[in-house]
Amino acid sequence: MAKIFIETPRLILREIISEDLDRMFLLDSDPDVMKYIGVKPVKAIEESVETIKKIQKQYKENGIARWAVVEKESNLLIGWSGLKFLTEPINGFKNVYELGYRFLPEFWGKGYATESGKAVLEYGFKEMNLDTIYACVDVENFNSDKILKDKLGFELKGTFIDPLDDATCNWYELEKEKFNKN
Repeated sequence: MAKIFIETPRLILREIISEDLDRMFLLDSDPDVMKYIGVKPVKAIEESVETIKKIQKQYKENGIARWAVVEKESNLLIGWSGLKFLTEPINGFKNVYELGYRFLPEFWGKGYATESGKAVLEYGFKEMNLDTIYACVDVENFNSDKILKDKLGFELKGTFIDPLDDATCNWYELEKEKFNKN
């Protein structure tokens, strides 16, 4: 049984488990989902097996990693959302927590990124007692950029070039005091 971390009115955020393989493959193999990620869509289900193993390793080593997002109404894994402890530098930052999320296209535009994002931020600031949470997004991913700025309250701190795909990305920061005012 997967450990549940958060429940929102419409979602369950829980650890990602082996039984999520088919839905994770569906997510990671979708070109629209992967368009702004900096990596190509996976072609073989074995790649998603490895992704799940990496996430589970992060749970053990860092105490946190991305969580499965399950829609209560359908009981389907619709994507993932959560914090990742960055052990490799991104934009010069290392050993910090980054918010990320990814959803299947049929669940876009329903407010799930915002709903899960707010719940994850609250968990990070209140349960983990973090002072700052970071996020980054490809500058061409206008919808995600709007969610981070307008819905979740992140502050744009600059841009950087993602070495994975040479894309220009926005770098965001949200401090605990500013989150509490939202």
